[in-house]
Amino acid sequence: MKRFSFSLHALPPTLLAGGALTLLALLAALLSLVWLPWPIDAVDMNHKLLPPSTAHWLGTDAYGRDVAALLLAGARASLAAAALAVALGLAAGAALGLLAAALRGWVEQAIMRVADFAFAFPAILTAIMLAAIRGPGLGVVVLAVGIYGIPAFARVTHAAASQAWAREYTRAARALGLGPWAITWRHVLPNIAAPLTVQATSRFATAVLAEAALSYLGLGVQPPQPSWGRMLAEAQSLMFDAPLLAVWPGLAIALTVLGLNLLGDGLRDALDPRCQTRPA
Repeated sequence: MKRFSFSLHALPPTLLAGGALTLLALLAALLSLVWLPWPIDAVDMNHKLLPPSTAHWLGTDAYGRDVAALLLAGARASLAAAALAVALGLAAGAALGLLAAALRGWVEQAIMRVADFAFAFPAILTAIMLAAIRGPGLGVVVLAVGIYGIPAFARVTHAAASQAWAREYTRAARALGLGPWAITWRHVLPNIAAPLTVQATSRFATAVLAEAALSYLGLGVQPPQPSWGRMLAEAQSLMFDAPLLAVWPGLAIALTVLGLNLLGDGLRDALDPRCQTRPA
């Protein structure tokens, strides 16, 4: 059976850079669970729009709240929503892709046509429909972004699983009398873990952007819980008075998405034997 491997001594630079940026965002989210420089609900109108100082490292917003505290707490909300959405898309999309590759025939055609149709409904449109039904909130973001990611995961899984089903080890397993579900679980799924991991990392970056966009539009995380998208929305009317209020969350989103994209590219280079440098 073919396995993917790579040497720890020859990690791609993109993997190291992306891993460092992603780890920084994760550490910020984890730190917010146990410590914040100021309470996120500490409103002080006498000290609003202050510049960065020793008391408030990144300044204060229009309500006198500490921007650094809001940024750390926003990392928790943004990454949690993105992680849940990616998990939903991966679980449902991978299951559909594996089912289509295993059964073939009309089942495969039906699943892939439904996946193509689902691409016509972007995450923002889905979130608007869900918000109209049940109101805005974190659940709307998770469902909208997760549903939007299902077709992408289904396509990647189907393509990789179809190649695995054509390999010699799956043919041998069928000759030994194993059924399609046993072959899928024992042989197909372990051998498509690499492309699924790369796809999940890339979709994580897309989910962070989508969560920020939905929160910016008021469809995502609701007050008093901060998020990077809401921070951008609140800073929009203060661009000339306090431009740094938009810089900090924008920079956090950009670095996190950059890190996740670099991490996905690095994982692809490390896990795909065709991208690895062969010794002369």
